[in-house]
Amino acid sequence: MRKLAYLKAPFRTVNGDTIYKIVMYTDDDGVYVFMYDSPDAVMSSSDRWYLEEVLAVDDWQEQIDDNGWQDIDDPLPYCQHDALLPIRIKGRDKGEPQWDCFEIFENGEWKEFIP
Repeated sequence: MRKLAYLKAPFRTVNGDTIYKIVMYTDDDGVYVFMYDSPDAVMSSSDRWYLEEVLAVDDWQEQIDDNGWQDIDDPLPYCQHDALLPIRIKGRDKGEPQWDCFEIFENGEWKEFIP
């Protein structure tokens, strides 16, 4: 299960992005915090990696708004872990990824998606 949180105030990263919300995703390698540069963004603009979830939570907790962390579903198979909609790299499901080409699952079928 991933966790979504909105920030109390926009956060400026060292590379100049302004972050409005984050998603925390944990896998066998550690914890990823995906950062979104628009309140409406469905794919992240950057991320941070943490060894453990407690470290990620400690790093962000004071910046999270009063709604706190909200559980959201994990992505569908082959979909992007940072995507808030069912989005994947085209061809990834066949072992032939077409980098920078995306698909979104809408109305029961995969369609081209342009971020």
